[in-house]
Amino acid sequence: METTTSKPENHTRVVVILLGVVVGMILFLFVGLVPMYNLLCNLTGITGRTGGPYTQTSQQVDAQRVIKVQFLSHNNEGMLWDFFPETVSVTVHPGEPVTVFFKARNNSGKNMVGQAVPSVSPFEATNYFHKTECFCFNQQPLEAGEEKEMGVRFLVDLDTPDFIDTITLSYTMFDVTQMAANEGT
Repeated sequence: METTTSKPENHTRVVVILLGVVVGMILFLFVGLVPMYNLLCNLTGITGRTGGPYTQTSQQVDAQRVIKVQFLSHNNEGMLWDFFPETVSVTVHPGEPVTVFFKARNNSGKNMVGQAVPSVSPFEATNYFHKTECFCFNQQPLEAGEEKEMGVRFLVDLDTPDFIDTITLSYTMFDVTQMAANEGT
């Protein structure tokens, strides 16, 4: 009977190759995949992410058309705040600037910093929903027990497709206390 003995250098070579593959996969994940994902999302608007501040160039309002805008709020895991819209929905005319308010209350026993991340659905509405002012543009520090009213001013574009008659603006509030502390140092 013939037995095969493996040489230790062959094992070392295989381990080095496998470690190289693992490192390559991790590099691809962070260096290649995330930018490709963000590019795809920006091109298609699939994620419902909205842009930064919008500057209104026209004062025109389409008084003949009505669009319902709904508001939702969520806390990310571990976020100990009460966070909710004061108004559940409004009816707007395209081109009409509207301001609504959300409330946040820090129920933890410590000072915290929150950051709201917006999302719009249906995703086709993303390019037609414009925030001119929003609490989501900045981090929101709240002391323990503090409550704050936070506004968002928006308008629905005159060019919004006819099939869009309801838009949902949703915010998820994240605890960014540690990140804010690191930025300050």
